Amino acid sequence: MPSLQLYILKIGIMDNSEMKKDRFKRVASRRVENILKGIRSLSKCSNINNYDYNEEDVNKMIHAIKQELKTMEALYKKNLNNNTESFNF
Repeated sequence: MPSLQLYILKIGIMDNSEMKKDRFKRVASRRVENILKGIRSLSKCSNINNYDYNEEDVNKMIHAIKQELKTMEALYKKNLNNNTESFNF
C-alpha cells in the first residue's frame, strides 16, 4: 500500500503542529461533508407531496440549525483569540 507507506513517512518528518493541521483537515472536511449531506437530506422533506409542515415548523428547524452554527462559530473564534493573545493578567 504505497499511500499508507507515504503517510507513515510523512508523519515521520512532520512536526506536531503539522500533524495536528493534517488531522484537522481530514476530520473537519469529513464532518463538513456529513453536515452538508444531512442538510441536503433534510431539504428533501420540503416535498409537500410527501410531508405536511407549516411556517412555524420550518422556522423552528432553521432556528435550531442557525443556533448550533453560531455556537460552533463562537467556539472557533474563542479558540483563535486565545491562541493570539500574548499577554493576560
